[in-house]
Amino acid sequence: MKKLLTDEQFRQALNKFYQSIKKALSKTEPLAIIGIRTRGETLASRVAKRLAAVRTKPVELGILDITFYRDDLSLRKGMPLVRATEINFDLDNKVVLLIDDVLQTGRSVRAAMDALIDFGRPKAIKLAVLIDRGGRELPICPDFCGAKVDAPANTRVQVKLKEIDGQEGVFLIKPKAKGTTKKKTTND
Repeated sequence: MKKLLTDEQFRQALNKFYQSIKKALSKTEPLAIIGIRTRGETLASRVAKRLAAVRTKPVELGILDITFYRDDLSLRKGMPLVRATEINFDLDNKVVLLIDDVLQTGRSVRAAMDALIDFGRPKAIKLAVLIDRGGRELPICPDFCGAKVDAPANTRVQVKLKEIDGQEGVFLIKPKAKGTTKKKTTND
């Protein structure tokens, strides 16, 4: 595991992420912030707390599990880990800020948008990602991004957050050598 951003670069990426969202979104328009499980959920909570302090209208916060909306579900080995989606409010005519930690292929975002439509018809969906590592397979681009990193296609970029991991940072995970086994995970 290799650290991709210094501690200072990580703080700057978080600040850019928050500030660009705060600056661009209306303070009066109805807003729902939805975090994609797991680290998107933590980032969404952080953003919601900060925006609630500067908005005239309340910020609604939800959590989205996209497991059953993924297009690779049948390709994965073993039973998928399914966790609850927690969107206990209507999305109709609201601006939805969809938050995830790392954007790569765009497939997780596509799955998330499919899932969101089951909860209503948002006025708009804006995408915020802390890290954009490139490698798109679908025409999806973030509206807000903390930092872009370059990483080889055969590696994984992982964001660590203190609430989940006990530390903060962006790390490059190299594939294990042949002959070893590892649970398959994806960036998105």
